[in-house]
Amino acid sequence: MRDELEEALRHSQDGYGRAQHINQVDLPKRFYKSVDVARVEDGYVVTLDGRQVRTPAQKIPVVVQALSIARAMAEEWAAQGEYINPATMPMVRLINAAVESGESTAPAFRAEVGKFVAGDLLLYRADKPQELVAEQEAVWDAVLVKLARQFDVAFQPTIGILHQEQPASTLTKLDEALEGQGLHALTALVSITGLTGSGLLAIALLHQLLTADEAWTAAHLDEDFQIRLWGADEEAMERRAQRRVEFDTAVAVVEALRA
Repeated sequence: MRDELEEALRHSQDGYGRAQHINQVDLPKRFYKSVDVARVEDGYVVTLDGRQVRTPAQKIPVVVQALSIARAMAEEWAAQGEYINPATMPMVRLINAAVESGESTAPAFRAEVGKFVAGDLLLYRADKPQELVAEQEAVWDAVLVKLARQFDVAFQPTIGILHQEQPASTLTKLDEALEGQGLHALTALVSITGLTGSGLLAIALLHQLLTADEAWTAAHLDEDFQIRLWGADEEAMERRAQRRVEFDTAVAVVEALRA
């Protein structure tokens, strides 16, 4: 399911998608000296040599609602060397993705989180070995209990991979938990959902029921169990570290816009 969402993002968020494949194109040379943050009527912008930053494909002016997001973007622009490498600019890529996708995509992004909730990672359990079963029960059930208490919902976890229908009232209430989130926040929540494989973890983070570390640990419980059994693959761990950077970036956006 995580792969399906990432594929959808490559098509629906053109600026973000191109950055995922940055190694396939030549990197542009740095063309600016100074980087600043400025206040404008609608929010905050990053300027390069006094000119407002625009998105790479559609050349749309980039305006954000939180100063912390603008500062994070400015730090990424300032950190570039002789060449501009979008792979080292997770905040810029995420915000560009939101801006270039357009406000009309916000309902689809909200619905995407809901699709994951309906068949969520936390709801499909192993039947063996017992150590993994116990870990899933301890960690994942704790998340479900917090969500159940917060939103007055019930879940139907199942063993195996056959689809288990969740109560309609649960899905409705959890969709309502995303009410009022703007395009930038929803883009970040879709990113969190894709990186963790869980819409429930994204909603729990949004409503401060979990810390970022707790959500990341829950999302990788199965993977960590396999690592303890068979050891870690170096390349896989490098990919995981990069995903953690993207995850933390998305969490920072959610937290900034919530504040």
